[in-house]
Amino acid sequence: MASLDNLVLEKKNSGVNASAVMLFLYSMVVSFALVLVITKNFETEEEIVVQEEEVIEEKAIKEEMAEVISVPEIYEEENVETNNLAPEWEVEVQEVEPIVKVEVLEVKKGDNFIGILQNIGMEYAEALDIVNALKKVDFNVKGLKIGQKIEVTKKVDEADGDLLGVDKLVLEPSVGKKFVVTLDEDEKYVAELIELELKSENKLVEGVITSSLAVAMKNAGVPQSVIGNFINIFAYTVDFRSEIKSGNTFKILFDRKMSPDGRVVKNGDILYAELDLGRSNKIALYRYKSADGSVDYYNSNGLVLKRTLDRKPMEFRSARISSRYGWRKHPILKKRILHSGVDYAAPKGSRIYASGDGVVKRAEWAGGYGKYVVIRHNSEFSTGYAHMNSYAKGIKPGVRVKQGQVIGYVGSTGRSTGPHLHFEIIKNGKKIDPLKVKAATGVNLQGKELQSFKKTVAEINALAEKQVDIADNNVN
Repeated sequence: MASLDNLVLEKKNSGVNASAVMLFLYSMVVSFALVLVITKNFETEEEIVVQEEEVIEEKAIKEEMAEVISVPEIYEEENVETNNLAPEWEVEVQEVEPIVKVEVLEVKKGDNFIGILQNIGMEYAEALDIVNALKKVDFNVKGLKIGQKIEVTKKVDEADGDLLGVDKLVLEPSVGKKFVVTLDEDEKYVAELIELELKSENKLVEGVITSSLAVAMKNAGVPQSVIGNFINIFAYTVDFRSEIKSGNTFKILFDRKMSPDGRVVKNGDILYAELDLGRSNKIALYRYKSADGSVDYYNSNGLVLKRTLDRKPMEFRSARISSRYGWRKHPILKKRILHSGVDYAAPKGSRIYASGDGVVKRAEWAGGYGKYVVIRHNSEFSTGYAHMNSYAKGIKPGVRVKQGQVIGYVGSTGRSTGPHLHFEIIKNGKKIDPLKVKAATGVNLQGKELQSFKKTVAEINALAEKQVDIADNNVN
């Protein structure tokens, strides 16, 4: 029992001690609070204002620093010298100008206009805009010919060469006619037709033949197309293989078209053609257009020297005969058959002319003849041309042709051992020897036609004399 009483007594004592501690702590808190109140009450009004201002200023500084750290400020002030101020960092921006290039494109077999432009990097829609612009000036891109040149001025990226845009496009489908496509102020493609004003000019050339007529004329500066026409004029009266000798001379007066900048853009007609074969054998021919519109070459008396049919109707006038008319052993068939014409060996691609005026009756593949053309000249005569490499443009049945007009090109199609022209003359349906045909002479000028021709001769002679004077002045 004593122990129990002692335990109860200890608990009571501990409860009293705890209450005392709590009372002491409470009194301390109250005393501290009282001290704070008393201290605050002793601060002056000015001191309180200063403390509040310091708190506000400190808060403003903190907010300003936060803004400076997050977004740098940019100050723009007028009349501030900044030459000596170096920025903390620099960002260098360099603009790269595109490269302007001019490229000449050439139309190849199977090409189409839009495809050509897409090949250089244009978008389909842009290429179509150019097509539509050209349509407005009556240029049809479907009429592009193989070999046609297209000049393109374009901008490309300097780094990778990619197309950035096309600024200009130029097409010149024929001499003196130019189509130009450019960008307007609204970046739209517009096209215009520019027709050059061509000036006619006459050119007189003469020279001495040393090896061949063609070589002599070429060395004298006569254009190739004019040489061919000159030889064709004399084809009816001169055998170029046997009659042309070293020392013979030629003279030619022809016209040509000049661009405003002095370029020769087209060689025109031969007005006067002369061959001096020596021994008082000089042939001089003048060009004359008769009242019915036909053009021919006559001597000074109005006599035409050409024959009805040309027995060697080709550009390569010195072509040798590789096979004559008559019976022979065929080089491919290896049997004896009638060779119904005469063969002229000539380089592939040489021009073949119509032997006389007439109408094309056939222009087609004909078995062993290969590509074959037949021209009907009148009710009596027709001519045939076999083994052609190709036909000239527009040559088809029903087309009327003039003597000396190009109808095709030498080849080796069909049964052939090499490039040559197989030429036939058909009289009343029967093939005869072309080398033995007695061709009739052309129509000579008479009456009013002869009087008109005489005036033309005087004019041509005056032009020739003027050219001689110009040449003499250039030398002096």
